[in-house]
Amino acid sequence: MKYVLRKLTTLIITLFIVSLLAFLAFQVIPGSPATRMLGTNATPEKIAALEAELGFDQPVLVRYGHWVLDFVRGDWGISYSYSMPVKDMILEKLPATATLVILAFLLVVLASFPLGVATARREGSGLDRFITVVNQICMSIPPVFVGILLSFVFGITLRVFVPGNFVTFSESPGRFLVYMIFPAIAVALSRIAMTVKMLRSSILDEMNKDYIRTAFSRGRTRADALRRHALRNALIPVVAFLAVTAAELVAGTIVVEQVFAVPGVGRLLLASISGRDFPVAQAIVVLLAAWVVIVNFIADILYQYMDPRIRIQ
Repeated sequence: MKYVLRKLTTLIITLFIVSLLAFLAFQVIPGSPATRMLGTNATPEKIAALEAELGFDQPVLVRYGHWVLDFVRGDWGISYSYSMPVKDMILEKLPATATLVILAFLLVVLASFPLGVATARREGSGLDRFITVVNQICMSIPPVFVGILLSFVFGITLRVFVPGNFVTFSESPGRFLVYMIFPAIAVALSRIAMTVKMLRSSILDEMNKDYIRTAFSRGRTRADALRRHALRNALIPVVAFLAVTAAELVAGTIVVEQVFAVPGVGRLLLASISGRDFPVAQAIVVLLAAWVVIVNFIADILYQYMDPRIRIQ
C-alpha cells in the first residue's frame, strides 16, 4: 500500500503541474481570442468588453484557480469558436481516436511478441538478421510518412479505401474498421519495431543468466527454458515499455489523424490551437496528460506485481 500511495501521490502532483503549465502556455500564445471571435475590424472597446466577459481582465492565477475547480467538477468551459460545451465537443471526437489507439496497441502486442520471441529463439539466423534490418528501417520512418505511403499504395493505387473519405461506424462498421486499420498501422509500426528489439534483447539477457544454465543442466531444451523460465522475467521491462507505448500512441494519432482525415481529438486539438480556442485546447492537453500519467501508474503497479524485488523496497 505504501508503494501504491506513493505512486498515487506522484500522479496527482504531476497532473497539477501539467494543468498549470498547460494553462499558462496558452496565455502567452500571441493573439487574443476576443479578436478572433469579433474579427479584425472590431473596435478596441468591443474587444476589451469581450475580454472582460471571458475573464481575461482577472489575474492569471485567479483564472487558473476558477478553471481547475470547474474542470474537476466536470465543467470544461465553453468553446470560443463554436459556443458549445467543450466536454460535448471532445466526447463527440473521442470514439474515433480511442478506436485508433486501441487498434494500434493491439497491432503492437500481436505483432511484436511473436516476432520478438522468434528472433530470440533463432539468434544469429537469417530470420533474425532480416527482422533486425526491417526493425531499423521501421524505427527510422516517421508515422506521418508511413501514413502517406499507406494512403498512396492502398488508397490511390489499390483502392482498398478512399483517402480522406472517412466512414463512421454508424454508416458501415466494416468500412469503418477497414479505413481505421491503415492509420493504426502508421501509428503502430515504429512501436512494433521498438518492442520487438526490446523483447529480443530482454530474452537474450535472461537466457545468459545462471538459472537458465541450471535449467539446461536439468535437461531443458533452449525452447523449453525460454518458454518456462526466461520469458516471464523478460516481460517485466517490456510491460513498462508497453505502458509508455500506450501513452505515446495517443500523441502519434495527432499527426496521423491529419493524414487520413480522421475526425478525432488530435484534429480538434490542432484546430483549437490555430483558432485560439483555449478552453478546448487546454482540456485536451490535460486529458492527454492524465492518460499518460494514469497508464504509467497502472504499469508501475503491474511492474511491482511481476517483480517481487520491488515489493520489499
